[in-house]
Amino acid sequence: VYNGLSRLFAMAFNIPYTWCVVTMAAFTALYVILGGYMATAINDFIQGIIMLIGIVAVIAAVLNGQGGFMNAIAEMAKIPSDVPLTQGQPGAFTSFFGPDPVNLLGVVLLTSLGTWGLPQMIHKFYTIRSEKAIATGTVISTLFAVIVAGGCYFLGGFGRLFSDQIDIAANGYDSVIPTMLSGLPDVLLAVVVVLVLSASMSTLSSLVLTSSSTLTLDLLKDHVWKDMDQKRQVFVMRCLIVVFIAISVVLAIIQYRSSVTFIAQLMGVSWGALAGAFLAPFLYGLYWKKATSAACWASFLFSTVVMLSNIFVGSRFPALLQSPINAGAFCMLAGLVIVPVVSLFTRKPDPVLVEDAFSCYNKPVI
Repeated sequence: VYNGLSRLFAMAFNIPYTWCVVTMAAFTALYVILGGYMATAINDFIQGIIMLIGIVAVIAAVLNGQGGFMNAIAEMAKIPSDVPLTQGQPGAFTSFFGPDPVNLLGVVLLTSLGTWGLPQMIHKFYTIRSEKAIATGTVISTLFAVIVAGGCYFLGGFGRLFSDQIDIAANGYDSVIPTMLSGLPDVLLAVVVVLVLSASMSTLSSLVLTSSSTLTLDLLKDHVWKDMDQKRQVFVMRCLIVVFIAISVVLAIIQYRSSVTFIAQLMGVSWGALAGAFLAPFLYGLYWKKATSAACWASFLFSTVVMLSNIFVGSRFPALLQSPINAGAFCMLAGLVIVPVVSLFTRKPDPVLVEDAFSCYNKPVI
């Protein structure tokens, strides 16, 4: 989040990375601490509208700068592929799955299936007020995903048309999108900055809110701090929001000086560890009464160990899983197998507790 936003701000305003990180963190902390959960939800709604408008405008502007859609496709067809499978043949970048469909599948799994298991995504369901809102939300979120995610894939595919303007060895792949946007008119560039700022702040606020509430309500309350009333809960959560945002700032600045700066790699590690750990427990916990505690722990540990190993000894992994993106996708799929298999051989949950939990499905909320 910090990496992408800071590159864009540096391109548009020549603002140093560290100042971008600190300023964004301060703004996010301000509205999450003062407004709490509803402020975050309302901000997400407004930011979502900005994202919808922004991605359409950016695609139109970038294609227009390349002489239109058909001309951009024609230029793409002239580029020889650098993937050995295609033997350098031109036209590989105009096929539907591109020159490397296996690695593309890893990206698709990570960015689509992965969102099912991210805690910051799951927490948004707490705002649902009725059964009707679920149906409405399903339609709205699906359309949003098609436009924003589909638009990002579509736009990213034309990145190679700008390869002659970028020194990949010096600036990395993350310089492609800022380069694509650098030629936009000032008004549209301003829209893009707000677009990326919206997406970044939405993600950051959701993460810190989920982290602080989980730590306060599930760990500290009744376990560490007895008789924690509502007022104290809110105060502790606000303090933890500041702590988590401060940690994220420190990590972002350290990461900026490390060798791993490719956003997709960072995303592969974080989403692989998080979604790999939580996806299967969330999914089976909602629809299957036989999932066990031990199976959930097995899913947690497997994904955490695999992704940490990928960071430090990734070169020893099989060739396909050396990429953090593919390793993250593998963890998600593995969890879907681990939870049911381990559940068959471990202690079953209390039937009374399970039936009580599943009883909510029998009570429609109007």
